[in-house]
Amino acid sequence: MPLDEELFRRLIETPSVPGREEEQREIAREVLGGLTDEVRTDPLGSVIGTKKGREDVRVMVAAHMDEIGFLVRQIDDKGFLRLQPVGGHDPANMISQRVIVTTQEGERLRGALQPVRKPPHVAGEEANRLPKLQEFFVDLGMAAEEVRGKVRIGDYVTMDRTLEKVGGCYMGKAMDDRVGLLVMYEALRAMRSNEATVHAVATVQEEVGLRGAAASGWGLEPSVIVALDITLALDVPGSAEEDRVAELGKGVAIKIMDSSFISNPKLVEHMRRIAEREGIDHQMEILPRGGTDAGGVQRLHGGIPAITLSVPARYVHSPNEMVAASDVEAAFTLLARYLEEAHTGDYRL
Repeated sequence: MPLDEELFRRLIETPSVPGREEEQREIAREVLGGLTDEVRTDPLGSVIGTKKGREDVRVMVAAHMDEIGFLVRQIDDKGFLRLQPVGGHDPANMISQRVIVTTQEGERLRGALQPVRKPPHVAGEEANRLPKLQEFFVDLGMAAEEVRGKVRIGDYVTMDRTLEKVGGCYMGKAMDDRVGLLVMYEALRAMRSNEATVHAVATVQEEVGLRGAAASGWGLEPSVIVALDITLALDVPGSAEEDRVAELGKGVAIKIMDSSFISNPKLVEHMRRIAEREGIDHQMEILPRGGTDAGGVQRLHGGIPAITLSVPARYVHSPNEMVAASDVEAAFTLLARYLEEAHTGDYRL
């Protein structure tokens, strides 16, 4: 089943940073409203769509709406914006980028993201130094008075990138984790039946500590948590073969562990059996560092069987995150087949 490219584009290109997910929240309400029996928003802002089923088997599927970005923390006397990072940034990926400042009034202002740095003509040895995160600012090309009339402290800033098709892949900012949202939405569409109750949750504030998933998981008390996220595809120059976490085009990654949690081994085996039975391309994933929403839910209520299904991505936390279309399809197909038989799983240890 081909994925919905127009929905994918909306997800990628609609800005939302931790704590300011309002525009993604509207998309989630709209999409989940057409795919589930009821939709609600929890107090922290995560959107929960529920497909009703058995009360004794409750599967929480979680994908986060937020992307790494910035908040405006200062407007200086010349109108340049100083930034507070929200989420993990690599300064090497920030140099000379274009950004969008989303104002309180909903206006989107384009600007240049630049470090405090001299042009190469006069930089001398400074040209070889990587700028620090706190040295970056945004130039909106406006006089200070005009900037102050439009921008307020706390307005948010995201990279200005569109979704592009490149070969058999998609490239853009915020694949982490808009591709997870797409997998969740497409799986609900591809699911032929469900005996278990399915709570599809578009979560908030994942990039700053898995906060939304933990709040939603506490309220829902699921019997299983399946998180959806990206993982590192280190199949590029400069990466040793033994360090490759995953590879593009090899299928959905079934996570064994990351630094936030260890998957329930029986749940891992259930996913693997489905993938093998259905001929779904898959790879097994161990991520040495990084976490997903499953880590925010697993330890609630005395312990909840948890797993993450990952879409391999190159150039993570950069404006050029890249995923293979075939891996996205494998991810939502595996999730759909799992949800159809989730009620058969026994994950007691």
